[in-house]
Amino acid sequence: MQLKIMPKKKRLSAGRVPLILFLCQMISALEVPLDPKLLEDLLQPPTITQQSPKDYIIDPRENIVIQCEAKGKPPPSFSWTRNGTHFDIDKDPLVTMKPGSGTLIINIMSEGKAETYEGVYQCTARNERGAAISNNIVVRPSRSPLWTKEKLEPIILRNGQSLVLPCRPPVGLPPPIIFWMDNSFQRLPQSERVSQGLNGDLYFSNVLPEDTREDYICYARFNHTQTIQQKQPISVKVISAKSSRERPPTFLTPEGNASNKEELRGNVLSLECIAEGLPTPIIYWIKEDGILPINRTFYKNFKKTLQIIHVSEADSGNYQCIAKNALGAIHHTISVTVKAAPYWIMAPQNLVLSPGEDGTLICRANGKPKPRISWLTNGVPVEIAPDDPSRKIDGDTIIFSNVQERSSAVYQCNASNEYGYLLANAFVNVLAEPPRILTPTHTLYQVIANRPALLDCAFFGSPLPTIEWFKGAKGSALHEDIYVLHENGTLEIPVAQKDSTGTYTCVARNKLGMAKNEVHLEIKDPTRIIKQPEYAVVQRGNTVSFECEVKHDHTLIPTVIWLKDNSELPSDERFTIDKDHLVIADVSDDDSGTYTCVANTTLDNVSASAVLSVVAPTPTPAPVYDVPNPPFDLELTNPLDKSVQLSWTPGDDNNSPITKFIIEYEDTMHEAGLWHHHAEVSGTQTTAQLKLSPYVNYSFRVMAENSIGRSLPSEASEQYLTKAAEPDKNPTAVEGLGSEPDNLVITWKPLNGFESNGPGLQYKVSWRQKDGDDEWTSVVVANVSKYIVSGTPTFVPYLIKVQALNDVGFAPEPAVVMGHSGEDLPMVAPGNVRVTVVNSTLAEVHWDPVPLKSIRGHLQGYRIYYWKAQSPSKRNRRHIEKKILTFQGSKTHGMLPGLEPFSHYTLNVRVVNGKGEGPASADQVFNTPEGVPSAPSSLKIVNPTLDSLTLEWDPPSHPNGILTEYTLKYQPINSTHELGPLVDLKIPANKTRWTLKNLNFSTRYKFYFYAQTSAGSGSQITEEAVTTVDEAMASRQVDIATQGWFIGLMCAVALLILILLIVCFIRRNKGGKYPVKEKEDARADPEIQPMKEDDGTFGEYSDAEDHKPLKKGSRTPSDRTVKKEDSDDSLVDYGEGVNGQFNEDGSFIGQYSGKKEKEPAEGNESSEAPSPVNAMNSFV
Repeated sequence: MQLKIMPKKKRLSAGRVPLILFLCQMISALEVPLDPKLLEDLLQPPTITQQSPKDYIIDPRENIVIQCEAKGKPPPSFSWTRNGTHFDIDKDPLVTMKPGSGTLIINIMSEGKAETYEGVYQCTARNERGAAISNNIVVRPSRSPLWTKEKLEPIILRNGQSLVLPCRPPVGLPPPIIFWMDNSFQRLPQSERVSQGLNGDLYFSNVLPEDTREDYICYARFNHTQTIQQKQPISVKVISAKSSRERPPTFLTPEGNASNKEELRGNVLSLECIAEGLPTPIIYWIKEDGILPINRTFYKNFKKTLQIIHVSEADSGNYQCIAKNALGAIHHTISVTVKAAPYWIMAPQNLVLSPGEDGTLICRANGKPKPRISWLTNGVPVEIAPDDPSRKIDGDTIIFSNVQERSSAVYQCNASNEYGYLLANAFVNVLAEPPRILTPTHTLYQVIANRPALLDCAFFGSPLPTIEWFKGAKGSALHEDIYVLHENGTLEIPVAQKDSTGTYTCVARNKLGMAKNEVHLEIKDPTRIIKQPEYAVVQRGNTVSFECEVKHDHTLIPTVIWLKDNSELPSDERFTIDKDHLVIADVSDDDSGTYTCVANTTLDNVSASAVLSVVAPTPTPAPVYDVPNPPFDLELTNPLDKSVQLSWTPGDDNNSPITKFIIEYEDTMHEAGLWHHHAEVSGTQTTAQLKLSPYVNYSFRVMAENSIGRSLPSEASEQYLTKAAEPDKNPTAVEGLGSEPDNLVITWKPLNGFESNGPGLQYKVSWRQKDGDDEWTSVVVANVSKYIVSGTPTFVPYLIKVQALNDVGFAPEPAVVMGHSGEDLPMVAPGNVRVTVVNSTLAEVHWDPVPLKSIRGHLQGYRIYYWKAQSPSKRNRRHIEKKILTFQGSKTHGMLPGLEPFSHYTLNVRVVNGKGEGPASADQVFNTPEGVPSAPSSLKIVNPTLDSLTLEWDPPSHPNGILTEYTLKYQPINSTHELGPLVDLKIPANKTRWTLKNLNFSTRYKFYFYAQTSAGSGSQITEEAVTTVDEAMASRQVDIATQGWFIGLMCAVALLILILLIVCFIRRNKGGKYPVKEKEDARADPEIQPMKEDDGTFGEYSDAEDHKPLKKGSRTPSDRTVKKEDSDDSLVDYGEGVNGQFNEDGSFIGQYSGKKEKEPAEGNESSEAPSPVNAMNSFV
């Protein structure tokens, strides 16, 4: 059996054998201590510590991370299978394994597709002691498809009728969350009359006129991709009737009188009943022959939904929902059956045994139906694993007897039924280790007298060592009855006395050796409070003192703290602690409570408490503490142009001295009703000299402030209007920019009314050309923020200044800023354009710069347009796919990346300013050399026989040159997944089929296939296939051509073809015609029959914004999602927008624009992947 060392006590009496702990007398399994030094050199089979969930739904927009972490000694190596076959991550450049772990990182954000990596993955962690395996991890990308386009007719019905608005959301992964809203994205109100069902439909028990609206919209929220899809709005019109006929309830859902419901153990059971009727029915729930569980039952959706959480088999039975209104009642019975996926009763635990010992692994699980138990060893079914004479399997138990080191392995227990599976790894580690004591040597234990003392002796060894304790230097064995031993090696002294002080030695022995360790024990005197605080009654305002005198062991340093009501003392200087006393001065009512003295040492603590009661003294009026009363009697004296003196009388300070006065002002001329902070003075002042601004109608008020807070404002003072003066500042943010080629727009930030300093605020706007000898041209404008100068030359620098003035005078001389008149399109194209082809995907372009005068604006850069010559099959496209690269600044060269090998390109260059592009340069043409081809489009193995296999393939979709030959490599795979010798075969480029002969029968082969051009070898495609089993099976195959049914079928087909030929001949002789003109007319209208750009065929018209499901010839993916037709080789990673850039060394940091048709998605290499649903429900 498996035994963990527990703190079970054994008591030894005096006069018996030395105090020895015979732990090895029981047939048990060792537990490896969690000691890092021990684990450094201790061999241990792998253990899976972290893995992705069984059903792993991924975000297709992010990289895929499939977790697999394991520990072991030596550190394990990792491998993966995908869909049951070896997953060679070295062959896929997008797949990497995290260093030091088995976690896979699949980089689909750069170029891959999540659908390509959909499948069932399993991780294996292996070292010399065994192999542990993960669960089957089913990887599926989340999906959020669009609603099918449908035409919804308005619904018209009479007041009081029932109504169901269907939602029918698209099937997503995971399923979406459904809710109903209107056009304003407001949730539609729900009640006992109107509610949403579990299927997403909206149910009306009876309609009212206020239900009329045109925007009933069902929304589906896909949380995994954070997207929301909406259904077309439904229009409902309710016609008012004079009187609605009342009716008894009937069920809208579920139908009939009875239904069935199946749920899995541990899930939430949801039962729903929605009824219609007038008046609105009320729903009740009961369980036949039982009661509803009190703590697990909840009602949702106005009691129309019954939910039971953590459902178990005991919740099976018949549940009845009752719908009742004033005219009657009906009921519906739902028969609930609770099934159960497997769940653990006893999962197998790791075993650490020594050579020659016995042990067991037990794997017990339950479920409904009863799960099937199967065993694997190191990831291989135990039936086909190498035989181990020490192992015997008895159903859910493996019995080990007389194990040896070679018996070390990792065992997997799989419990599965139709609803799922459980997988547990448990290793058997056979170790031969001499004793080790893990407790640090010379550890000092300090214990208070008359308390228990525990001396540790953590140990490990295999076989399990015996433990004995000795006390003193002479090594006398302990044999008194005052000691207690624990099975983990700990020595306990239940009541430690002063004479227990000393040195103790722990000795561990097994047949491989001996280890010992010394520890020391000191016994200390207890801490005591010899003078405790006493109960006290004190009048408010007096002083109270509590005493707390402590006696302690002289080697321990105590700390004494005081608590009030078991919390820290208030942070108040009235509380003082002086040696053994707590003193509270000026006691208040809040000081009432329990005061506790706590004395702490490193080994013990004691406490004592006393209660303080505060009573009232001789009654006296309680002082009122409040904010000050507002100041009053505000007076203005000594008025000057830019100052005035304000005086006031303070209000009552309400027993808290005034600390300061705050003065605020109101400008009733410019900002009436808005008060601004002006000044602050100390609380002892009652006058203030205030500085003022010109042309402001001032009114003042004062507030007082003390430690309690701020008073209300005083009454406003009399108004005081200061004299006007010229502005003392000019407008800011002056700019000059042209909006047209022949104008200059001058803008500025105007002064506000407070800054105007007087009436008649205006601005003097002045300008002149920077490089000319012209005088300043000036104009005075009203209080605006813009002036437009017309008739200017194109893109000329100007000097600009804007000066404020009012009726009194001008502001100081303003600063001069520089601007430019408007830009125009460049007049000249770049010249001397040259192209140098660097390699099959990269070219370098040079050009001469355009003269600055011809640019007529701020130089933004140069823009290269380039495009690939159309192949004959694509020349009937309506537009050429041009790509654009922009190089900022005055660069005269740049690189064109991402070109297609073996292609013919044309380009031109244009200069760009702030207005736009100039004319294009003359077109330059160039050709890219050959490159390596892509992988063959497909590879299939057909017609397997006893000793031959036939391969069929499609050429690469991107040959990138002229194919010279194909290379086929293959090798056999034996039953242990080991690869045999590799055979290399060259095949002519014009072949698409090849037969391999003289192969071994009943053998799996792995094939590697790739194409070559003069530039080198392309990417490879792999496949696996098996030759037929043996001659006996081959002889049992039936030749289809000799079967009677096949001969009859061929005769019928031949007869049908002959009849069709006769009919066509007769129609031709009668002069029958096909409606060619009608077809040509239909094809002539591009809005009805747009041409497919891939192959020139015609497809049906589709409006992308309507999200209609497209038909044959459409480019919309099969899941009905509309994807952006961006180029697959987009250079988004190089920059932003169309303003792509290059570094000085020609490296690309920009991006090109232009539309390119999406390449058709390639199919998966293998069609043999198991269903993800089956993979989740069954491990094997």
